[in-house]
Amino acid sequence: MTKRICILGSTGSIGSQTIEVAKMLGIEVVGIAAYKNVDILINQARDLNPEIICIGDERYYSILKQQFPDKIVVAGNKGLEEVATYYNADMIVNALVGISGLVPTIEAIKSGKRVALANKETLVVGGEVIKEMIYTKEKDYQQQVLIPVDSEHSAILQCLVGENKNDVKRIILTASGGPFRGKKLSELKNVKLEDVLSHPTWRMGKKITVDSATLINKGFEVIEAMFFFEKRVDEIDVVIHPQSIIHSMVEFVDGSIKAQISNPDMRLAIEYSLTYPERSRCLIEPLDFSRVKQLTFEEPDFDTFFLLKLAYECAKEGGSYPVVLNAANEEAVKFFLEGKMGFIDIMNYVREIVENHKPQKVTSVEDILEIDRMVRLEFKKLLEGEL
Repeated sequence: MTKRICILGSTGSIGSQTIEVAKMLGIEVVGIAAYKNVDILINQARDLNPEIICIGDERYYSILKQQFPDKIVVAGNKGLEEVATYYNADMIVNALVGISGLVPTIEAIKSGKRVALANKETLVVGGEVIKEMIYTKEKDYQQQVLIPVDSEHSAILQCLVGENKNDVKRIILTASGGPFRGKKLSELKNVKLEDVLSHPTWRMGKKITVDSATLINKGFEVIEAMFFFEKRVDEIDVVIHPQSIIHSMVEFVDGSIKAQISNPDMRLAIEYSLTYPERSRCLIEPLDFSRVKQLTFEEPDFDTFFLLKLAYECAKEGGSYPVVLNAANEEAVKFFLEGKMGFIDIMNYVREIVENHKPQKVTSVEDILEIDRMVRLEFKKLLEGEL
């Protein structure tokens, strides 16, 4: 079992829960990193006594160094890479938000680390590049290199234990449907920020909560699943399951279906990522079937939540399209959270950017970062033209 970990994004929801799970399992946290939540980071460092600490926003470096003069204190993107490749860690948990998680993941893989991946953007924008890296290094793409932390991909991984991957016919990702399940587009024109952030099931950071409300998060998970489990996009379905008890399913060629079922608690998926392929003691409340009154399933509403459909289309096109989808969405969500656009505007702006995109080849990290940069500039110009 993993003995020592570094956590990128330690102050966020997944990062803080990873610390909780690590303590319960007796795993030492030797490195932590955050972007700008320096006060929380300082408290975590005092509690955990890590060997290396990183703050992404370099403006806070002096504050951090003053608090911990005897520690390795680093900052900026290079600092994130130092934590991601730290020599004394067995595993890196990447819980960063957005494309900022891409390069640290790649550097961790290059340094021979196993990566527990909660940063879905890594595979959304860089799946092809990372796939090439791991296939070159190790025949089995995801085994022992990238371990999923998202509850859906963790569920699939658990369903595949002991199975022949060639026997997998279909992957079925479940989704709660978010706070606006059953609503039509016309009903979402005047929703408020607090409505968007009121997820019915999961406690998450603001960005991913907004993504769950538009259902683009599920589209990103479809793209992730393609690379985690070596499946085509037409072999991955999404089904709405409001109770969030079944976390995902795998259908096999003989028609049988395996599902991973538990109470909705991210600590289980985090625990499995840290102990895989072994299991540890139960850290969450076991599911009491006598209290489960019903399990229901619905088709996604692709008309209202058209970004899910757009994500499927970007996955089919491949190349630069997933990079564009992610960059446009990151910018839209940022402006929404700043109160500069409405909820429906997120979806409309993202669709417009993607539909106007001319495809480009993606063969390197540099290609990805340049396309990402250009899309963000284009998005800001588009928004300024509308204001």
